[in-house]
Amino acid sequence: MSRPVPNPGILDIAPYTPGKSPVAEPGRKVFKLSANETPFGPSPKAIEAFKHVADHLEDYPEGTSRVLREAIGRSFGLDPNRIICGAGSDEILNLLAHTYLGQGDEAISTTHGFLVYPIATMAVGAKNVVAREANLTCDVDAILKAVTPRTKLVWLANPNNPTGTYVPFDEVKRLRAGLPSHVLLVLDAAYCDYVSRNDYEMGIELVATTENTVVTHTFSKIHGLAALRIGWMFGPEHIIDAVNRIRGPFNVSTPAMYAAVAAIEDTAHQAMSKQFTETWRNWLTEEIGKLGLKVTPSVANFVLIHFPTEGKTADAADAYLTKRGLVLRALKNYGLPHSLRMTIGTEEANRLVVEALRDFMAGK
Repeated sequence: MSRPVPNPGILDIAPYTPGKSPVAEPGRKVFKLSANETPFGPSPKAIEAFKHVADHLEDYPEGTSRVLREAIGRSFGLDPNRIICGAGSDEILNLLAHTYLGQGDEAISTTHGFLVYPIATMAVGAKNVVAREANLTCDVDAILKAVTPRTKLVWLANPNNPTGTYVPFDEVKRLRAGLPSHVLLVLDAAYCDYVSRNDYEMGIELVATTENTVVTHTFSKIHGLAALRIGWMFGPEHIIDAVNRIRGPFNVSTPAMYAAVAAIEDTAHQAMSKQFTETWRNWLTEEIGKLGLKVTPSVANFVLIHFPTEGKTADAADAYLTKRGLVLRALKNYGLPHSLRMTIGTEEANRLVVEALRDFMAGK
């Protein structure tokens, strides 16, 4: 019996596996620290804006996300005509792959880069080329060495998920200068709002001064709107025009648009979240390090914890923590089987994780 057959290469793609959600049990408080969600939720102003449009859900959204593009433009000093919005930045990444990659092309990502990159690449029949990292950080020279005549696109998460590391802006500019002009550089800045380093920039300057660079961002992290699936991209006019030709006409819902506008305008909520994250990121790095576990220096809202390959392993720690209601992210699918990623949570959750890890390492 015949049946539809997927396009070549589709069944070779490993499906995206999200962080596991906790299973509530009577009498036990559970903390989900596996998905890099903010512990504060969205701005109250975003919640109010979301509710305000509830009486008009029968109406289609404005098809170009104009009010949101204008709000982003005001916030970052950008031309709204060079902004495109999507159902999360994930949708935009896939739209870029569909626009600029095809059979026989190659796209480069790094060893522990975001898993959506190879999925988007392979879904259109292109080849995902992996450039090695140095100390869990993007290596510009390795990326440039991986370029071939077939290379059409480079994916770069900066900061990177799941490692939490970043590339200084001078290195990003060196990467752009070393790539052929026809190669599109995609700067994924999902976690940029948490970075306080003087040598970091999300990439807007590079986009504004080149014809072959874009930067993507999301409202899922510091803005706390992950459930609404909304992201955006700033790029050259010719790239925005091309992507808009295949973008769905109503890909961003009206509640998401207005909640995002309110969120981006609530700078006090963002500043509070950033300061809290920085304080507890430093505390967790120090306290977990005291237990004899290595923590990769992070600039994002999570930390990467490394465990021994035998004995007190990541698998054993994951099971132990889960039993205590603390759900972290296992990283086998990222090629990091001996590590767990922990989202920075509430003060209570952060202290409980350190306490549990202390007990785990002590064999209690």
